[in-house]
Amino acid sequence: MIIRPAAEADETAIMAIVTPVLRAGETYAVDSDLSDAAMRDYWFLPAHAVFVAEDAGGILGTYYLQANQRGGGAHVANCGYMVSDKAQGKGVAAAMCEHSQVVAKEHGFRAMQFNHVVSANVRAVALWQRLGFEIVGTLPKAFKHPVHGYVDSFVMFKMLV
Repeated sequence: MIIRPAAEADETAIMAIVTPVLRAGETYAVDSDLSDAAMRDYWFLPAHAVFVAEDAGGILGTYYLQANQRGGGAHVANCGYMVSDKAQGKGVAAAMCEHSQVVAKEHGFRAMQFNHVVSANVRAVALWQRLGFEIVGTLPKAFKHPVHGYVDSFVMFKMLV
């Protein structure tokens, strides 16, 4: 598996991963009924540096990296990660998270923060903790999950330097 910056030719494969995740409405605080164009615009925001994880079989996952805030908070990175259904449980998210931390450090970020990790996404919470992220805040019932109803969201943080 290699992880590299996304190219324009990757857009269809990336959106084949992003669209069902956003439509499910279980992990991102984004409207699940966005048009395909709006979903594409969300993932490819100008502030997002987008990457893909691929192997000989194609694109397995994608992530974006951006500054979490502007001004005095611009030294903290933020990322979003998605893995294709066929690559779930194969270490793709872990590899992308580790890659994103290296890239973030190369770009001068001193920390990484995930603003809204849905508590019901137990695999992601456990993975981020295994990779050194700490839950530094709990947002009570801050996410309306389509299956579990109102659930907590976590703010997770890791120093990079």
